[in-house]
Amino acid sequence: MLLKLIICQAEDNKKQSKIKSSAFVLKKIELIMKNLKLTVILILVSSMSLMAFKQELKQFNQEADRFLKKYVLDGKVDYKRLKDNFQEVDKLYKSLGSVNIDALTDNETKALYINAYNIIVIRQITEYFPLKSALDKNGFFDKVKHNVGGEMLTLDQIEKGKVIIPFRDPRVHFAFSCAAIGCPELANFAFTADKLDAQLDERTSNSINNQDFIKVKKNQNQVELSMIFKWYERDFKMKSDDALSYINQYRKNKIPESYTIDFYEYDWNLNIQ
Repeated sequence: MLLKLIICQAEDNKKQSKIKSSAFVLKKIELIMKNLKLTVILILVSSMSLMAFKQELKQFNQEADRFLKKYVLDGKVDYKRLKDNFQEVDKLYKSLGSVNIDALTDNETKALYINAYNIIVIRQITEYFPLKSALDKNGFFDKVKHNVGGEMLTLDQIEKGKVIIPFRDPRVHFAFSCAAIGCPELANFAFTADKLDAQLDERTSNSINNQDFIKVKKNQNQVELSMIFKWYERDFKMKSDDALSYINQYRKNKIPESYTIDFYEYDWNLNIQ
């Protein structure tokens, strides 16, 4: 009788153990499912946020492109007309503050900062217009700060800190425009990630084959270069032995290495139509 009772008790304990084990497994499964659902939700939210950021960037690029085509011709800006329609450039300028830089690829980031620089320059010139040069406004490049992606930056910080130093691409020097006649010609289009390499090549070639930018004097066996090649000599040497070697990569008519090199004075007069 005692043995039978012990056996029955053992069987009851075994059943209880199975029940507890099953309950534990069910709770474990339930917890896994909850975590899985949470993970899926987070992925979906993250994906939707990323898509929204990408859409905002695409919209900014499209609006910037239309704006530049409307007000820029042969590198010169119609500041007089733009002064009467200041809200157009001011809207683009303000939209820069909400861009999520962290969500962008390298090419998107590089293109965004180039566009931001050019839009900010145009906006600032228009705000203070009429003036003869960007240098007429104290701190135009190195003191006045602007909101780009939630970060307050000067134009110099955008140009050097966000593009030139991190990307080490000398072609960007021909994409930035400082609102001066001596600066590389301002593009009448927005830079975009999918076309960036081709756009930078085009801008570089455009400047380097411009006889007003690279002044070849065959009768003197001399070439006069923009001060850009002196100020940023180190950048061009990253891709070539020297400035002339870099220039000849893009020249249709190569400049003989025997030519002497000089630098002409930079023209800071406004690039106004």
